[in-house]
Amino acid sequence: MADGKSIGRVVLIAVIALFLISWIISAGLFDSSDHITGVSIRDAFFVTLAAFLTLAILSFLYKDNPYYKFAEHLFVGVSAAYWMCVGFWSTFVGNFIPRVSSVLSSFFEVPFKELNPFYFIPLILGIMLMMRLSSKGGWIARWPLAFIVGTTAGLNLIRYLRSDFISQVSNTFVPLLIDWKGIGPFFSNFSLSVSGQFALCLSNWVIFVGVFCGLIYFFFSKEHKGFFGVASRAGIWVLMITFGASFGYTVMGRISLLVGRLTFLFQDWLGVIG
Repeated sequence: MADGKSIGRVVLIAVIALFLISWIISAGLFDSSDHITGVSIRDAFFVTLAAFLTLAILSFLYKDNPYYKFAEHLFVGVSAAYWMCVGFWSTFVGNFIPRVSSVLSSFFEVPFKELNPFYFIPLILGIMLMMRLSSKGGWIARWPLAFIVGTTAGLNLIRYLRSDFISQVSNTFVPLLIDWKGIGPFFSNFSLSVSGQFALCLSNWVIFVGVFCGLIYFFFSKEHKGFFGVASRAGIWVLMITFGASFGYTVMGRISLLVGRLTFLFQDWLGVIG
């Protein structure tokens, strides 16, 4: 145990020393034209701090450690404080005060609109929500929390019905033959262009067959044999390709974040790449 604490102290001292050395070197590396000369001490400190916090987060790839926990807690705390300030100035000062008090509006230098007593309802709910910090009155916070959850669920239900249900269903009602004028004109004007008739018809057929086979896969009232079995297996392929594409899109988004962090480390911090 003592050896572990000693190693931890040595690592901490080494990290602090490397931070100071990097800060001093960075202060003499960059100027406004990205040539090797000098930058302000303040900017060099923030660049070095951002680099070390990035490395602290990436250190979790090795194992869980105090430096990762420090960076994680710092990120969560700063994010919470930032959004608290944004909520105060945008919601409380920008939306609530101009509708309840002309004196407070002049104090915060925001234009007074008109007195609206209904705006006191969210104020009361917010005060009740703060009772969660009390050990005896914590039960009071359940009422505004239930109101928030219920209202949000009701509003999002309509939005999800429009975006995730009605829109997706309506997008599957596509014409299988686009600008169809007969077999002769179809082959005479045949083109593999993306905007051509063949590509558009093929795209709509893929949508129709994919949706149809996917629905058959979830139809359990009939045994999946014969035509139902073939369509069900095709539906599995459609579902797996869809899930794979969605997962790949998510992975590419994470890879772009990693590339951004590596670019910051090698360009803004180390100055290795231009």
